[in-house]
Amino acid sequence: MKQNHYVIIAVLLMALAFLMAGYLYNSQQVKTQAQLVNENREALIKPHSPRTGHPDAKVTIVEFMDPACETCRQFHPFVKELMKTHSGKVNLVIRYAPFHPGSDYMVKILEAAKKQGKFWNVLDLMFETQADWASHHTPKPDVFWGYMKGYGFDVAKLKKEMDNPAIEKNIMQDLADGQLLGANKTPTFFVNGKPLPSFGYEQLKTLVENEVAENY
Repeated sequence: MKQNHYVIIAVLLMALAFLMAGYLYNSQQVKTQAQLVNENREALIKPHSPRTGHPDAKVTIVEFMDPACETCRQFHPFVKELMKTHSGKVNLVIRYAPFHPGSDYMVKILEAAKKQGKFWNVLDLMFETQADWASHHTPKPDVFWGYMKGYGFDVAKLKKEMDNPAIEKNIMQDLADGQLLGANKTPTFFVNGKPLPSFGYEQLKTLVENEVAENY
């Protein structure tokens, strides 16, 4: 029996050590990312970055996202709800991190839609239909055009605008800025320049609430 007790204690100690190591690793990651932001604050937002919310809002969420990222799709309605809850106090800035195959094509569609004032409509539609075009093994970005036609977007104009060299430049700028800020996975969030203490819905909600309370 004593031997069993020793085994159980050893297992518990190993589990505790593993949890502590994970906690220390995450804490160090957050500190490193916060330092990167302090050193590269100009990399958070660029003039071309899509933004929604009140222009004078004192709290800004910057999200590095990938249209083909399932977690980005899951966070999308949650972020919209945060914006609604704190209407007028929070705005959202989107940065591109097209890490999945075919995602750069979808970002070009978004950038072209931005020229028509339809960025947010198209982003919503992309996430709604993501399962049909964003298979990570065999992505089918062309499938998305069928949905665009059904919603009455000017597809011919969008396809023409996608060839604008400025769009490729914007994508490369976002990828470079993401690298400077340690945004190596999607979605990556910053709230008033602060990274999440750890990844999750509640962590984002708490950080936004704290910034709102501090600034209003």
